[in-house]
Amino acid sequence: MDKILVVEDEPDIREILEYNLAREGFRVITCADGAKGVDTARREAPALILLDLMLPGLDGVEACRLLKQDPITSDIPIIMVTAKSEESDVVLGLGVGADDYIAKPFSPKELVARVRAVLRRGPARQESLKGERLVFPGLTVDLGRHQVVVDGEEPEFTATELRLLHFLASHPGRVFSRAHLVSRVIGENAVVIERNIDVHIRAIRKKLGEQAGRVSTVRRVGYRFLEELPAAS
Repeated sequence: MDKILVVEDEPDIREILEYNLAREGFRVITCADGAKGVDTARREAPALILLDLMLPGLDGVEACRLLKQDPITSDIPIIMVTAKSEESDVVLGLGVGADDYIAKPFSPKELVARVRAVLRRGPARQESLKGERLVFPGLTVDLGRHQVVVDGEEPEFTATELRLLHFLASHPGRVFSRAHLVSRVIGENAVVIERNIDVHIRAIRKKLGEQAGRVSTVRRVGYRFLEELPAAS
C-alpha cells in the first residue's frame, strides 16, 4: 500500500482525508502542524504528502520549501490542500515546489483522482529521466543526482525547477508553450495557470546567473533553451 502523509490542522478535514484515502487502499499517516509534518516525512518516507497551506507554527509554504530542499524528502510529491483558491496562492504553492494544488471544498473523488494521478506520473517520470546528464559550456544539468552546476557553483533547485530546466535543455532550440510545459513537466492534472511556469522560469534564471540567457522567452508563444549563450549586447 502506498503511504500518504496528511498534514492538516482542522480535525474534520483531516478525518475526511484519512477516511477517503484509507477506503481507497492507502495507508494514511496524519499530523496537525507543519514542523511535525516535516519530521514525519523524513522519518516515514511517504509516497505522497497532502499539505495544508494554513498551518499553525510552520505554515505549508515553508514546510514545502524545507521538504523540497532536503535530499531525503525532495523527491516526495506534494499536493497543497487549502481553502485559499486565489491564483496568487496557487502560484505561491507551485513556486516552492508543490506538484499539484486542490482547493477546499473538494469532492472525495477529485481528491483521490489527483492523488492517483500524481503517484502515477512520479515513478514513470523519475525512471525515464534517471541518470540523464546534460553538459553545456559553463552549465551541467544532472537529473539523476538532482544537481545543477553553474560556472563551478551549485545553486539549489527545487525538483520542479530542475525538471523544467532539464526538459528545456533536452530539446535545445525548440519552443514550448506554457501549457505544454505544465503538461510534460508538472503533470496533466496540475492546476494549469500560465503564471505557474513564469514563476518557475524566473527562479531558474535567477539561479543560473550569467547562464540565464540560455532560457529564452519567445513572445506570445513560450520558452526555449539555447545551446549557445546569446552574445552580450
